[in-house]
Amino acid sequence: MPFPFEVGFDEVQTNLDACVDAVFGCLESEFLVLPKGRGFVEFSTFEAGYEALKRATRNFTAVTPERVMQVVSEVPISLIVLRCMLGFTPPEWAYYASRLTGVSVSQGAARAIDRKIRIAPAAALPRDGNVTEGRIHALIAAACHMLASGVPETSRDNLHRFDKADTKAGLVSLQALANLGVPYSVLLYERFLGRPFAGHRDSVSELVGDIVENAIEDVLSRAAISFRKTRRAERLPGFDQAPDFVVPNEFNPQVIIEAKLTEDDGTARDKVTRVQHLAALSLEGQSPHEPKFEVVACIAGRGFGVRREDMKKLLLSTRGKVFTLQNVGQMVEHTRLAEFRSR
Repeated sequence: MPFPFEVGFDEVQTNLDACVDAVFGCLESEFLVLPKGRGFVEFSTFEAGYEALKRATRNFTAVTPERVMQVVSEVPISLIVLRCMLGFTPPEWAYYASRLTGVSVSQGAARAIDRKIRIAPAAALPRDGNVTEGRIHALIAAACHMLASGVPETSRDNLHRFDKADTKAGLVSLQALANLGVPYSVLLYERFLGRPFAGHRDSVSELVGDIVENAIEDVLSRAAISFRKTRRAERLPGFDQAPDFVVPNEFNPQVIIEAKLTEDDGTARDKVTRVQHLAALSLEGQSPHEPKFEVVACIAGRGFGVRREDMKKLLLSTRGKVFTLQNVGQMVEHTRLAEFRSR
């Protein structure tokens, strides 16, 4: 069976199951490989921050705001190490620090401090009494207090965030792990609770999503096709939700391209519904054979390869114009985009 976009819509309807098989056969998962992105911290850099913090606090026996502030100003990445000891996100840390110290540390400020350090982990922080220094000091003071306190009494049906190997008994736990290491089963259990690379996956989620959009943009640019790429949450006249690409522009939409990547079948269903809605818009007040614009879908990720019924809906709503990263290069010749190519 050729790809659905290579045959007429009548054949797609007649051989729908075979069309589904053709699309499934060239879908690949992207979940095993993550882009590093700007601000990625290599292990060697992280470890240098850990060792600097360990030395400054005398092997974590003197974890005081003054000692920690000094090492953070000299080796800023040690602040990220401190956050990882807490197991907090920047906004969570900001919230707790604000309540404990009375210093206002907004979520945005905490994120900005965290990102600035990750981008330039070796650049010393100025100690000139500015607002940022005050916020960092509040974060550190809160961290020192929490690390020393350990886990407060909690009911049996609740789990405290500090009930983990390195903070359960306060600094005693931290020192034990620093000196003796951690049993592999403990590491695995805490990984089970927290998911490996979860924080990094969240931080590069937009870059992961851009894989499909970048591939489409490259195809359109190589063919010198005029197009409008929309921004997140942008509004376009005539659309209740802006499509990802409009050719040639939003004032005369002739081809709509949706770029969708998902590793989850539930999310895939939502994204198929989104494409179906665009197809319905294209037929408002039109003959079924003469839609206002052509709807094209370019998809990636294992989520689309789970539910056959969802793929059937996607093929029918796009009249067979479903592409994957493996065949996105054929998108121009097999859609109305060919009418707009100038190279």
